[in-house]
Amino acid sequence: MQLELELNGQQRTFEAEKSDVLLDVLRRNGYTGPKRGCDTGACGMCTVQIDGEPAMSCVTPAAKVAGSTVETIEGLGTQSDLHPLQQAFVDNSALQCGFCIPGMIMRSKALLESNPDPTETEVREALADNLCRCTGYKKIVEAVLDAADRMDGEQTVAADGGENRCEEFPSTCPRVEGNRSQ
Repeated sequence: MQLELELNGQQRTFEAEKSDVLLDVLRRNGYTGPKRGCDTGACGMCTVQIDGEPAMSCVTPAAKVAGSTVETIEGLGTQSDLHPLQQAFVDNSALQCGFCIPGMIMRSKALLESNPDPTETEVREALADNLCRCTGYKKIVEAVLDAADRMDGEQTVAADGGENRCEEFPSTCPRVEGNRSQ
């Protein structure tokens, strides 16, 4: 079957089987940001946005998204021009193995679009369906709160890759003695 949708701002047509889930179609066509983690919708690693709402692409039938607007991590920014949310994850060292991060960022984007000034509790609740096996979520939550500030215009994206962050927040700087394990 032909699957027509808007993907990352562009009209696209893909070949799909009736039994395909959205994750299969995306990955088969080079969109490797959404990851295959559980195939049951339990881990959040495959999270994308469908018509502005976060969705687990591993359990979303491809046919269901025909005519929809789908956004993956590939649609957010580029290597040289990261989205403020992506940059906040980098600047806050909220990445370890990176496998869960595309899903975390897409879920966080949906949160910040609906609630531009979330509390820490609201961030934790929004990310509850996204699992990370490497961290205790502290850095991820800090990154989302930082991104909320950046996207609200209170803080600019660090053009220096976060180098000046060490001056503003020395306790989170990996270059400060004693902070290397954070």
